[in-house]
Amino acid sequence: MTRFLRWLASFRLRILFRTAFLALILAVMALAVAVLQGEKQRAWGNYQSTLAKTKEQIVARLRHPSGQLALLNPNRRVGESGVVHPVLLPFSAIDFDDRNKAWNAVEMADCLIRYPNFGSLCVGIGNNPWIGGFIYAAGTFASGPLAAHEIGDRYLDGAHRMRVAVRLRGVEYRWIAPFEALPSKRGTLVDGVNGRFTGYVEREGRDYDKRMPEKEFRGWLWQEARCADAQQGNSPDCQRRSFFSLRLPIPELIVDMLRTRQAAWPPADLERIEVDLFLLPPGEDKSRPDALFDSAAPGSTPPFALTDLGQLLQEGESLRIQRGGGEEVLIRGREGAGERISPLLTRLIRKLPVMAAAGDDLASVELDDVVSTPLGDYRIRLHGDAERVVNETLAATATRLAWFVGAVMAVIVLAWLAIEIGMIRRIARFTQRARQFLPSQAEAEFLAFDFSDLAGSDELGILAGRLDWLLARVREDASRERIRVAQEKEQWHAVGHEIMSPLQSLLALHGNPQDPDYRYLARMQQAIRVLYGSASPSEALQSSAVALATLDLDRFLANIADNASHIGVDHVIYAASGVPVPVRADEYALEDVIGHLLKNADRHRAPGSPITLAIAPDGETEPGSVTIKVHNTGPGIPSEWLDKIFAYGFSGTTGGEGRRGQGLFVAKTYMAKMGGTIRAENEADGVGFYLSLQRGR
Repeated sequence: MTRFLRWLASFRLRILFRTAFLALILAVMALAVAVLQGEKQRAWGNYQSTLAKTKEQIVARLRHPSGQLALLNPNRRVGESGVVHPVLLPFSAIDFDDRNKAWNAVEMADCLIRYPNFGSLCVGIGNNPWIGGFIYAAGTFASGPLAAHEIGDRYLDGAHRMRVAVRLRGVEYRWIAPFEALPSKRGTLVDGVNGRFTGYVEREGRDYDKRMPEKEFRGWLWQEARCADAQQGNSPDCQRRSFFSLRLPIPELIVDMLRTRQAAWPPADLERIEVDLFLLPPGEDKSRPDALFDSAAPGSTPPFALTDLGQLLQEGESLRIQRGGGEEVLIRGREGAGERISPLLTRLIRKLPVMAAAGDDLASVELDDVVSTPLGDYRIRLHGDAERVVNETLAATATRLAWFVGAVMAVIVLAWLAIEIGMIRRIARFTQRARQFLPSQAEAEFLAFDFSDLAGSDELGILAGRLDWLLARVREDASRERIRVAQEKEQWHAVGHEIMSPLQSLLALHGNPQDPDYRYLARMQQAIRVLYGSASPSEALQSSAVALATLDLDRFLANIADNASHIGVDHVIYAASGVPVPVRADEYALEDVIGHLLKNADRHRAPGSPITLAIAPDGETEPGSVTIKVHNTGPGIPSEWLDKIFAYGFSGTTGGEGRRGQGLFVAKTYMAKMGGTIRAENEADGVGFYLSLQRGR
């Protein structure tokens, strides 16, 4: 069990990372689902209150005179260019001869059709049949100063005039009503121009001489004193707004009332009655395109109708309006904007639970109310598909925000993959290789490990790189140790051949064990066996001693350059100054050091190039010391080797049979014993070795 736990602990870091990211992904998903569930609960409660507010808003609108007008005219046709149909007004009649009352009535009932240039028109009949068979027309227009009808104008062309036509049941009634200004009453403040329209039955010949006006035709006009455009100030020629009010007598409707007391009201053919009205400026034979106001003009805006209530309803909601047991008007909510909804999110939201009060229907909501009108009560039923509206609305919102949750999930997954590939995978490989290190492992297997592929600039890469570097150093040390052992063996054989053989010959000459010479020779042989059988050449060199004395370095280097050919090194140059340069050194040890450097320079210099010896000037030397420079022209030393070339057994790539890497080691050892230093530097044209010695007295 302990072994298993120890094995499992080696995966702890990977398990921790993967578990953390998996838990983070699950937490984000759980958070999203929890938010959706909470939003659905709130959305369902909000929908109930919103639907109740919508019902109250609809009922309040229908109880207003504008809503009453829409209820009384459920099948009202709007937007049909060139044709105006009268509507059933929520009032018994319009007090047409009072400007304020007439304007308040049509404005409150919102029966005005809006036209460009301040134009508007309301055409309707009262809801009380006993008031009379009249059609009321009221509206506004903008014009310049009004020209009034003058007595004696038999063609009525010299004044502004209103032309009105009413068509019903195959009969057409036409009137022309010139404007007549009225004098203001004494002591009464008049704002603008007041007048009336006197209606005449229209004639083909336009001759109205001795013609009496229509008795039941009534018309009034009030023009404001201020300009319609406030920026024009009080210019006398500016456009001013005018309000007119007409009462049109319709004999067909009057006959219906006189025929029977049970006549239907409003008339069944009210929607087929057509009213045409336009205002002409002064002038003969003015055509309709010159009209200041035209009920058939394009660009009109219809008033409020029942169908406009659909703008208050959402998709999935419906409004039913019914008067008694009569025909029912069905209004459905506006269609959705075609917003993209995720089917997966829709199914998820449908499955989320919602807590509701006892008796509440989670699928739909039904609200009822009653609106009273002069013609009876209307039942208002508002139905809402709560499940559809809530789910689709929430699904649309969730779909819009899904990209954010998806982006968070994608970032988490990408971070997971980045750590998994860039770190965890490398950690696994690192751990797998490190687990293969065993105490009982052979040296060859240990040195075969390689971490170079895991090296990099990050923390793990630096660790792997340094470990690989340490293994490389271990391999180099092991290699040098093997070379040292081999060299010691060769050294032992050399000693045995060069020293032991003459000793054997001397022992043969003095073969008598009683001979004192034999005893001393035997002791010498034993001492050599002990020395070279237990000590290495490097230890022998380090334990050797030097005899320091004052030496003239200038004459010494000149002698070295002159006799360099005797050691196989030609073309060595030294420029002697003839001035003594005393240093503290062992003549034989220093000669051995420079000899090794010359042989090393000879192997690496360019063919035919010289080797130069020089003494550095005092300004380039530390106080109390003298520096010797040995320079050769040729390839430089690799920078990573500059500290290794003085190590025992290091021979570089040029090493081969017979090269044991001892020359520079001997030079460094002797220089240290003489209190000096040695270093190598790469220069522009080759390599320079610098020897520093203590200055003599």
